Amino acid sequence: MSLTLQTINGNIAIAALNRPDAANALNTQMALDLKAFFTSATKYRAIILTGNGKTFCAGADLKERKGMNESQWQAQHHTFEEALHALMNCEIPVIAAVNGSAFGGGLELALACDFIYAADTARFAFTEVTLGIMPGLGGTQTLPRAIGMAHAKELILTGKPFSAEEAFQWGMVNKLCSAAALQNDSLACATSIAANAPLSVKAAKAASNQGATLPIAEALQCELKHYNTLLTSRDRHEGINAFNEKRKAVFTGE
Repeated sequence: MSLTLQTINGNIAIAALNRPDAANALNTQMALDLKAFFTSATKYRAIILTGNGKTFCAGADLKERKGMNESQWQAQHHTFEEALHALMNCEIPVIAAVNGSAFGGGLELALACDFIYAADTARFAFTEVTLGIMPGLGGTQTLPRAIGMAHAKELILTGKPFSAEEAFQWGMVNKLCSAAALQNDSLACATSIAANAPLSVKAAKAASNQGATLPIAEALQCELKHYNTLLTSRDRHEGINAFNEKRKAVFTGE
């Protein structure tokens, strides 16, 4: 299996890229597995995406791509796109736990998650221009949104790597962790998310994503649309009742 799955407390999934002998390089099967998982991961309340072994993801598997003609390359890339879109469109919050190098498509996968926790030893790079191609899974769009256009252009156009500390300073990484603490820190965050009302979390994520590129007046209306969907939920009543009764709310996602 190119993707392993571990379930924690019944509502948190740890999905791990599982080609450690190939630096978790993205091949066709891994893309298919990612698409299948993120398309059907509706039963969880939070997801952690990480890598097995010492690497998060080295990018596309260039050994698999050797000898491909243009149509074969494009067909494979379409499969990669479908996997990325499944990740980006997942209604469940996804935390990238970057345990090692995230280059090329690996960095694009991390940037497609809602936010990133990273081991302080992790390294990042978009090396595509050194290989005669360019980022093609959103990197030229997601990196500028994460760190600003000037930093992003420099990194994309030079292909030079940057450290987890730099990524943290620029705002791309939410939290730096020791390699030993990364999974526990990511799991603690996922557990905090999973304890909240699932419909509220999904609505807040959707409003944030959909409103990000809208003019403020339209974005506010987008937010209100999602807010109003929660008014008839059982969890809204549970949350208010629990507050007034001074007890912990038990949310069911209804």
